[in-house]
Amino acid sequence: MHYTHGRVRFAARALVVPAALGILAAGAPLAAAHTDLDSSTPVAEASLAEVPESVTLTFSDPMDQKYAKVAVTGPDKKPAGQGTPRVDGKHVTIALDPQASAGEYSVGYRVVSADGHPVAGSYTFTVQTRKASPGPTASASGMPTAPTPTTPPPASGAQAASDSGGSAGMSTAAVTAAGVLMAVGAAGYLMLRRKRVSRGD
Repeated sequence: MHYTHGRVRFAARALVVPAALGILAAGAPLAAAHTDLDSSTPVAEASLAEVPESVTLTFSDPMDQKYAKVAVTGPDKKPAGQGTPRVDGKHVTIALDPQASAGEYSVGYRVVSADGHPVAGSYTFTVQTRKASPGPTASASGMPTAPTPTTPPPASGAQAASDSGGSAGMSTAAVTAAGVLMAVGAAGYLMLRRKRVSRGD
């Protein structure tokens, strides 16, 4: 009988130990997860019509501005990023040169989250054409538009009056000269007639 009770106690203890271990495991906090890159704009292996304005990386944890390093390399193997990366919570953004060449771009990053987790990686995307720079506006035929001729303004009232007055002055002078000639001719005719009368002609 004593032997049987011993076996029952041993079996009970064997059942209790795994149950306690399960309770401890359930109550223990999960270990802090590693910080990861959740998404990116442009996405990896994307094919774009033109150079994007910027590259934005979104991580699973807030980033530290001091340790945010992002480099974008263009098809000519030269840096295509402008300025320093800007951190906004979980987002890290770097502006791109809009005049960069078409081709394959490589994005490399090494950042540290606010709680000290480092993250590093890289990916690529492709640009078909670069942004066209704005140029001078041309006419529909492709030729420069000729300047529109301007009509000379009409003469002012003073000038018109002056021109009219000049013409009137010339006409008056001509009439006066003709009157003088006629008066001289009439006087000569009268003098000649008087001489003939006095002579008895």
